[in-house]
Amino acid sequence: MLSRAVFKWIQRWGCLVLLGLVLNVWITGCLVSVRSQAIYNLPTQLPASITIATSDGAAQQSFFETTWQRYRDRFIQADGRVIDWENDDQRTTSEGQAYAMLRALLIDDPETFDRVLQWGEENLARLDEDGELLDHLWAWKWGPDAAPGEAQTWGILDENFATDADIDAATALIMAARRWKKPAYLTLAKIKLKDIWDFSTADIALKDDLSGHYLLPGPMEAFHPSPETWYLNPSYAAPYAFRLFAQVDRRRDWMELVHTSYRMLEESAKISELGLPSDWFLLHSEAPHYRKLPASAPLRSIYGFDAYRVWWRVALDLTWFEAPPAGHYLSEHLTPLLELWQQSQKLPAQIDLAGEAMVDYGATSQYAMVYQAARHLDPKAAEAIRENKLALADPNDFWDGDSAYYTQNLAWLGLYPPEWVPESWFRSVR
Repeated sequence: MLSRAVFKWIQRWGCLVLLGLVLNVWITGCLVSVRSQAIYNLPTQLPASITIATSDGAAQQSFFETTWQRYRDRFIQADGRVIDWENDDQRTTSEGQAYAMLRALLIDDPETFDRVLQWGEENLARLDEDGELLDHLWAWKWGPDAAPGEAQTWGILDENFATDADIDAATALIMAARRWKKPAYLTLAKIKLKDIWDFSTADIALKDDLSGHYLLPGPMEAFHPSPETWYLNPSYAAPYAFRLFAQVDRRRDWMELVHTSYRMLEESAKISELGLPSDWFLLHSEAPHYRKLPASAPLRSIYGFDAYRVWWRVALDLTWFEAPPAGHYLSEHLTPLLELWQQSQKLPAQIDLAGEAMVDYGATSQYAMVYQAARHLDPKAAEAIRENKLALADPNDFWDGDSAYYTQNLAWLGLYPPEWVPESWFRSVR
């Protein structure tokens, strides 16, 4: 069902929204013929090095059911709040709520899906000083005002939104509407898509004919520090989601985000000697457009815990849509990591732009994301990674312990075979 906050918004603004939609349709019809498109071309054929993987029987549904149930019991409260036990403040993030929705969808747990959604809608809503909704995006951080045992109140700690979470939540809503025949989920998804577009994307003017509509990691004021610069995060780019959004929202040009996402992924990888994605990078209006972040910035341009998700997101676009740009990206940029794996049977958790390991330990979350992508490029290496770094002796165990919130999600999602997802969930039925 829709949250009370959404119903309140509809009741107050319904007439104006209806008028706005009518005007929007008319204006869109007038402008569609002159809408500028990104002029660069994406690959149109898969590279010979890529074979789209299919399930080989190694994955068992019971394994995912058991590990989901264990996660649900440990990390999700009865009211639907997902707790990040890795942090001392026992925070909740919009990312955590969205991951839980995706997992509940995949494992067919509609009751948990709805509880997690409703908690997010009721507790992460961004409100103005009068208590009215600013938009339908989720504040990214919620928790106590002091140490949990000493806290007087619990609530939103940072009202900024994180675009990846809103994208994942909208993706889950669209697929859930199709899986469980719940049109209200699709209605809510469409409301969120408008706000994602309005507040999480921007037209960015670049030289060399690379201007276009780009995805932002969050609010403009937080990631656009000067007129010439933007801070962007490659792991937020989700081409498969933008293709899905284009099916249900014809008023916005989501396919241009597919184009600019792959352009951003390809071009930003050039600042790394190994061609790896960075957690963050700087996009500048003057050439060279793609640069590492300055040392004074609070974010870093390294290959690390954020960047791992690029492999998974690109692999989903390859599996679900057989997207040639996805195949080319994995073939070119995942290969250096697989060569490192072949040399030492391990991958460092962080790698700097010069291609040097920054730490001497690995990360289960990275192995899971690399595994999902490597299935299409080097199945033997993928299987070795699964057996040596991801296998659980008992599905009742946790990856890296029962407080490792981030690892549980990335390990589970990375191992889950996306080819199990019925085509009717991610392709429009005509």
